[in-house]
Amino acid sequence: MLAKLILFDIDGTLLHTQGAGRRAIHAALLAEFGAVARGGVRFDGKTDPQIVRELLEEAEHPHAGDDDRIAAVCRRYVDLLRDELAAPETRLTIYPGVLPLLDLLEARGDALLGLLTGNVVEGARLKLRAAGIAPERFRVGAFGSDHADRSCLPAIAAERAIPLLTRVPRGHEIVIVGDTPLDMTCGRAVGARAIGVATGSFSVNDLTAAGAFAAFPDLAEPEQVVRAIYA
Repeated sequence: MLAKLILFDIDGTLLHTQGAGRRAIHAALLAEFGAVARGGVRFDGKTDPQIVRELLEEAEHPHAGDDDRIAAVCRRYVDLLRDELAAPETRLTIYPGVLPLLDLLEARGDALLGLLTGNVVEGARLKLRAAGIAPERFRVGAFGSDHADRSCLPAIAAERAIPLLTRVPRGHEIVIVGDTPLDMTCGRAVGARAIGVATGSFSVNDLTAAGAFAAFPDLAEPEQVVRAIYA
């Protein structure tokens, strides 16, 4: 019987794209709007539509509040991301322990694996496939294309899990694994447990301070991560 909904972030948690996503977003903005500022906006922990909006706001662009134009940038981004990921010089990295952790969780028989990511859904699938991770391993998900506000995504994922769990998962039945403080805080409204992994830009201390139930330098000891998920 499935007992846990375990939701993984992608960038900085499962894999590293060597900046392919960042390059594709800037190229999409350039194609849609012309040159935009690219200085002070952080990408980590945010949804793709949020990133596009903030880049346009930074450039004081008149369409920064236009959801239709932002969606158009995201669609163009997916096409450009496909090209970036296919480029011979792009080398994606799966972080240590990721595949063994997924294997351990699947072998338990009581874990429903999912995604909770700021990537738009097609961008998420492209990155996973390019890294050699089958997107089908994650049976539910919530994405930046579902909502620009990351804090709305856990409830969306929980709703999508109902047919597989035969109930709405609640509290610590939902576990979010991510690499940013926003991953640690986005599930508070649904009472989710957060597990931090410091393979992105934030330290174990940063993730713990943001409210992680447990935080690890990486996922290289997957048995420890499983124990924290089920503690």
